Amino acid sequence: MGGTRAVALLALGSFAMGTDAYAMAGLLPDIGADLRVSVSLAGQSVTAFTLCYALAAPLFSAVLARWGTRTVLVTALVVFVLANAGTALTGSYAGLLGTRALAGAGAGLFTPAAATAAVALVPPERRGRALGLVLGGMSAGTVLGVPLGLLVAAGSGWRSALWLITGLGVVALAGVGAALPPVRGAAAPSLRARFGALARPRVAVVVAVTFTQTVASLGLYTYLEPVLHRVADIGSAVPYLWVWGIGGVCGSLLAGTLVDRTGRPALLAVALLGTLGGALALLPWTGTVPGLVLLPLILWGAVGWAFVVPQQHRLLAREGEGGAAAVGLNSSATYLGGAVGSALGGLALAHGLDARWLPLPAAGVALAGVLFHLTAVRALAGREAAAGPPGAATDRRDAGAELRGTGTDRRDAATEPRDAATDPCDKDGTGAAGATAAEALERNTP
Repeated sequence: MGGTRAVALLALGSFAMGTDAYAMAGLLPDIGADLRVSVSLAGQSVTAFTLCYALAAPLFSAVLARWGTRTVLVTALVVFVLANAGTALTGSYAGLLGTRALAGAGAGLFTPAAATAAVALVPPERRGRALGLVLGGMSAGTVLGVPLGLLVAAGSGWRSALWLITGLGVVALAGVGAALPPVRGAAAPSLRARFGALARPRVAVVVAVTFTQTVASLGLYTYLEPVLHRVADIGSAVPYLWVWGIGGVCGSLLAGTLVDRTGRPALLAVALLGTLGGALALLPWTGTVPGLVLLPLILWGAVGWAFVVPQQHRLLAREGEGGAAAVGLNSSATYLGGAVGSALGGLALAHGLDARWLPLPAAGVALAGVLFHLTAVRALAGREAAAGPPGAATDRRDAGAELRGTGTDRRDAATEPRDAATDPCDKDGTGAAGATAAEALERNTP
């Protein structure tokens, strides 16, 4: 099977994950009414999903680190299917939390393995598009799967929506298990490898910025229905979730192309995070003009999903196990941020905050992430320039070039002819003509 078809199978699995993760936001009122809990308490089922993704999945990955990638993907899908069937059958709040936590563990195993497998299955110059396709599968779940699930729930109850998600998982399991070819160099990273990746300063900065982005974006999304009701007096959130998901699909697919063509993933990530903060800050003020709320929603979906692509691309610039471990760590940070954001949002609503104003603190977190990213990159570059070997001054220029999107100077290109000869976009797909900022910092970091 060709690399493109294999990546499409991974996108199918991501579609099931996206439908599951994001449909719950629209089902919370029905779940709360059925299980006799408040919407804020029902929202903690999303926290259970995301927290278990972030914390439990790395532990399972450590156990499965010696398994082949296809085996890890199949195992993840089996866990995912069983967990969603359990959610559909549960009759208690405790059962809801437990099965959502198990579903989060399955998603946590699948998503980083799918990303690293997608990169391993295509040539270096197509890595960005492969990542965009896999992530686009997840965002497509919000466009097609989420509205379909909510429509099914409206007619037959929220449990029917969970059975639909279970069926999607079964289809993905059959496709991946039967047709995915063996994947080289993309085994599940061990727990030690993940924490080893966090010890590298440049990786730590990328992961921390991912955390802030998902606190803002995924945390707010959990309570999108009450937010829309207060902002624009919207009854059913289904059409608006659809608009958000359409933006997500467009953002995921376009981000991969932009990364491949420009070779500027760091600059793109900063721009997307800043745009997210602006879109969320605008949201509470859009209720006075009919239809205006759609503008920040589609922009939020687009930049929120697009952000993941340049972040993972930067981490996968480090080939082999180091890249897979960094991506796994970044995926954990993604869902840990979602868990923290969901928990904080529920806490704020439970203590009386009007849901209309919930986007404002989320916007503040996103803009704080921009400031942290710019400050941290410059601080690391300055530290390396002061403490590094004689070549550190050049490395400092390279760190600045990562943000500006420029290549290194000709002296660096001349000293690393193998890189330039291998691929004009650099052997690791970052698009720099010589060493990237990540490579420069890691060379000089003890």
